[in-house]
This record gives sequence, structure tokens and C-alpha cells, in this order.
Amino acid sequence: MKIVLNNIGKRFNKEWIFRNISHEFSIGNKYAILGTNGSGKSTLLQIISGAVAQTEGIITAAPFRDLSLAAPYLELPEEMTWKEAVSFHGKFKKFAPSLQGEADVIAISGLGSSANKEIRNFSSGMKQRARLSLAVLSDTPLLLLDEPSTNLDANAVKWYQDLINEYAKEKLVMVCSNYNKEEYSFCNQEFRLG
Repeated sequence: MKIVLNNIGKRFNKEWIFRNISHEFSIGNKYAILGTNGSGKSTLLQIISGAVAQTEGIITAAPFRDLSLAAPYLELPEEMTWKEAVSFHGKFKKFAPSLQGEADVIAISGLGSSANKEIRNFSSGMKQRARLSLAVLSDTPLLLLDEPSTNLDANAVKWYQDLINEYAKEKLVMVCSNYNKEEYSFCNQEFRLG
């Protein structure tokens, strides 16, 4: 799998966020997309995911079924319990073949004691764990992560790093970060915006 960007540009109203971005991202590599606030990292990730269209240029991207995305701004089904949300997610994306089912996802998330709690009652850190669990544990070759350590304490950051090391070995991983090394320390390539 490859993601190819050819002179990608994005404009909101009359202001260009970025222009002339060309790069190739290939499976087996882990990329850190780095830049300051407002440099367009999240926008680029949304273009790659297909959630937002570029203003100019051509992108060769993965179909939606082949990608998973975790970002602090993505909403979770607040009225569902964590157990129900995992089951619901599993109807659209299969989980990694090494997992025995939804119970494994719940256990690995570290949210087992809250399995029957509605997500609306989760803390911001618990919600971020839930987002990361659903994305990383999905059986997809492309994993997109936007500022993954947002709202995570030190123990949860370690959990996130272990999760990536265990379940994203063969994936094409792209991590957007404001130079927060704990988010992308496992990356073998860096791509800078701005």
C-alpha cells in the first residue's frame, strides 16, 4: 500500500493552509507528520482519510475500509456503553486476527472496569484510550493518528506506545504531532509541514 501526494494544496476561503505538498508514504514505515499549530497537519491527515477534499493536486489514497483514524476531535457514540461501542465498531471494521473478539479489545483498552459505563460519563483520557483502541486494534493496513497522546497521563502514554509496538508492526502509520516525541518515538520517517 502507498499513499501518494502530488502537489496537494488546501485553501480555506482565500487563505492557503499549505501548497505544493508532494510525498510518498509506503506500508511498513511509520511517519511522523510534524509542525506547529496551524501548519495543516490535521487537515493533511483528513485529506488522506478522505474526510476533507484537497483544493488542488492529486492524491492516491487508501479506500475507507483500509484505514483507521484516531483524533481527539472525533466523536464517540456517547449514549452507548463502552461494550456496546466496541460491538458497534466491530460491525464496520474487523479487529486484528490475533484477537479473540470484543472482550480482548475491552481488556487491551484498559477500560474493562468501565465496560458497562456510558461513554458520555468517561473522562477525556478514557475517551482517548477508547479512540486509540478502536483504531489501532482494527484490522486495517493504514493507521492515522492525530496528536494521539492528547489527554493521556504518563501511564496511558506508555500503554499507547506498547499498543503501537504490538499491533501496528506491519501497518503504514502516520502520526501528526506538535513535536511531542512521546507520540512518535517509534516512527522511522519524519515529514515536516510549515
